[in-house]
Amino acid sequence: MTEPLWGEDERPRLAAFGPVKVRVPAKINLHLGVGPVRADGYHELATVYHAISIYDELTARAADTLVLTMDGEGAGELALDDTNLVIRAARALAEATGLPAHARLHLRKQIPLAGGLAGGSADAAAALVACDALWGTGLAREELAHIAAALGSDVPFLVLGGTALGSGRGETVTPVLASGHQWHWVVAVADGGLSTPAVYRRLDELRENGEAPEPIGAPDEILAALRQRDPNVLAKALVNDMAPAAVSLRPALRDVLAAGDAAGALAGLVSGSGPTCVFLARDAAHAGAVAAALDASGTCREARVAHGPVAGARLI
Repeated sequence: MTEPLWGEDERPRLAAFGPVKVRVPAKINLHLGVGPVRADGYHELATVYHAISIYDELTARAADTLVLTMDGEGAGELALDDTNLVIRAARALAEATGLPAHARLHLRKQIPLAGGLAGGSADAAAALVACDALWGTGLAREELAHIAAALGSDVPFLVLGGTALGSGRGETVTPVLASGHQWHWVVAVADGGLSTPAVYRRLDELRENGEAPEPIGAPDEILAALRQRDPNVLAKALVNDMAPAAVSLRPALRDVLAAGDAAGALAGLVSGSGPTCVFLARDAAHAGAVAAALDASGTCREARVAHGPVAGARLI
């Protein structure tokens, strides 16, 4: 591989001769306000994205065609054809830059499928960064994020990472000024996933029937809590409009949330559209204790510790 691959402005200077490896994080939503359905069929969102230290890795090599292989979470379940966001992202970058979409891509997956952690979107972001480096296209992060917006609502954030405001359908991303504080989380991974469109439909049904609260609106409280750098303050501000719908479709999530509470977590919430649940801890040691108690409770497939915010898709 040519060195250095990235300059100070994070633009690749030359195409890579050898394999390119990119690591990309999962995301959680510290605040997820879901508005009414728009004319284009999407819901208006007001969210605060937060990238955490659970990662997928994508390796890109030169090739005469475009092919994707994978191992890890979802191997044998996830389609590897043109419906996969990794392939779609590579083709989108090739179209935007006028280059042939030629790469041999291998995905090592640790982010659960359909878990509310934006694993598919993360992999699309990784493909954009990896192919940009492999092909030497020299696009800035903001240019990659613009291409990402057409691929999915969460993809632009995962190109950028950190903590950020999301608006529109989530694709308009504004970074939140970092305080330098590290937050500690426990991620309770469920058996099986939930369809995000199905959760949105269920939320609409619950609201029509008066069984779910109205949209929570702007994330002012969570932004103020982030500035205070106090996990007890942040715990009181975490909120997710989609939680009632996710719990309605997967009632066992009540047991997961109760187990996290019994384990001493400062707060727990459904991550995005679920069924993954995340719990806030005071520090790394507390997170380890909460994770051990959740594992022992038998309410989730596994409990992982993580911290955030972390960078978005990056070369390693």
